[in-house]
This record gives sequence, structure tokens and C-alpha cells, in this order.
Amino acid sequence: MSGSSPGAAAREPRDRRPGRIRRIGLPYLLLLPALILELLVHLVPMVIGIVMSFKELTQFYIRDWGTAPWTGLGNYKVSVDFDAPVGEALLHSFFVTVAFTLLSVGLCWLIGTAAAVFMQDTFRGRGLLRALFLVPYALPVYAAVITWVFMFQHDNGLVNHVLHDQLHVTDKPSFWLIGDNSFYALLTVSVWKGWPFAFLIVMAGLQNIPRELYEAAALDGAGLWQQIRRITLPSLRPVNQVLVLVLFLWTFNDFNTPYVLFGKAAPEAADLISVHIYQASFVTWNFGTGSAMSVLLLLFLLVVTGGYLVLTSRGRRAADV
Repeated sequence: MSGSSPGAAAREPRDRRPGRIRRIGLPYLLLLPALILELLVHLVPMVIGIVMSFKELTQFYIRDWGTAPWTGLGNYKVSVDFDAPVGEALLHSFFVTVAFTLLSVGLCWLIGTAAAVFMQDTFRGRGLLRALFLVPYALPVYAAVITWVFMFQHDNGLVNHVLHDQLHVTDKPSFWLIGDNSFYALLTVSVWKGWPFAFLIVMAGLQNIPRELYEAAALDGAGLWQQIRRITLPSLRPVNQVLVLVLFLWTFNDFNTPYVLFGKAAPEAADLISVHIYQASFVTWNFGTGSAMSVLLLLFLLVVTGGYLVLTSRGRRAADV
């Protein structure tokens, strides 16, 4: 009569335990390189920037910034002193960035949603049109924005050629990259570059809405606008909540678009806070004040993001009830 001894039965779970531990620890092991890179690329520079904001770090201490004297909250006091030139310029840049972000996000969402709803119907050439819609999002930022720089040229730019020479909308060719028009030029490029992302996200969200809802609504006499209002928008609420937040953070922090469009010195009407902080740090060589402005921007975005998530979560719970 053959059989296993009680000792062998007791040893069997212990023998399997190392393999179970290896299986559980494998996902964390695979995530370890990404976590290390995230630490090196984002967290470590962020901590260094926070430390720099408490130092009087100017061009005299660039060679060895660790020897710069501590100034405590001095850099923050200079940044938020809105009666002084530095604080007043920062406040103006903040208001310009808020107006630019609200307009850009709103237009990107509106155009992207309208295009996504339009593309739900089947028609000839829909695939090609979808691909063309995504071209601005797929192009590298520098290549796309530098093309707009040439189009906005005063003498031989395409924008003035169409508006002034062809359509006769303006009395004379406009300067788009300086003065008040620079804000509208920046807004145009931002919307052109950002709305395909909204189109892509909304189009993916529309795939989860059953077509039977629209058919039933059509039988009940609901028109297109009523279907969008009663079916499409409520069903897209979770998608739109994430989409609006991502667009807000991307647009508010956007540095590449204004920098390529205007260079180091952006016009006053298009002085976004990202470029303003760059100028305060790398043009005036006052890295302490620039770091303090960056920390204030980080705190503002954290507060706005937290408040937005709280409000949207409450609205989602109220809708579920």
C-alpha cells in the first residue's frame, strides 16, 4: 500500500510558497524601471525646484547653487506682491493664462464633440476624414507651430492673404505675432492642435452608447438636438470629466506652443505663465524667484484639480441617486 507521509504533505505548501511569492512580486518588479525613471525625471527635479525656491539663487551662484544663501519665503513674497513690478507682471500673466485656457479648452471640446457626433453616421470617405482630423494631433509640435509662424507673417503669410487679399475682411494686413492679435494667433494654434485629441476621446466614448437608444428616441419624435441633449451628453459625462481636466492641465502648462510661436519674449497679450516663469528664470537669471513662481503654479493646479474632482464626484453621485 503506497501513500505519502504526513511530513511530505506538510512540506508541500511550503515548497509552493516561493513560487507564489515570485508570481506576486513579478508585476512590481516589472514596474520598478518605470518607477525609477519617474523618480529621476519628475520627482527629483520637483524637489530640487522646491529647495531652490527658498534660496537667493541668482547668476552669481550658478556655478555652485548649493552655496546660495537661504532667503526663506522671500521669493514667494516678491512673487505675490502685486503692487510691485514682479508681482504685477505675474498676476497679469496669470489672468492671460486663465482666459486663454478657458477659451482653448472650451473650443477644443466643442469642435471635437461636434466632429465626433458627425462622424458617427456611416458615409463614404469617413475613414479618410477621420485620419485627416487626427493630423494636427499627430504632427510634432515644432513642425506644426513653425508652419503657423510662416502663415502668420505680415507680408506674405497665408492668413493675411486669405483675410485681406481674398475675402477683404480686413482693411490692411494685420500683425498677428505682436500686439493684441498675438492672443488670437496663440488661441488659434492651440485650438487647431488640441481639438483632435478631444475628437478622439469623445469618439471612443460614443462607441459605448447603444444605438437602440437613438432609434427609440427617433420613434418617439426626438430631434437631433434632443437626442444629443438627452442621450449623448449624459452618457458622455464620465468621459468629458476626464477630458476637460486633461485639456485644462495641458493647456495651462503649455510651453512649447507660445515659445515656438513667439520666441523667448512673448507679447504682453500672449504672456502665458509658463513662458513668464521661463523668462523670470533664464532671462533675468533669478532662478530663486522663478522656482517660487513654479511652486505657486503647482499649488494652484493641485487645488483646482482637487476641487474639480470633488465637484465632479459629487455630481456623479447625485446623478446616480
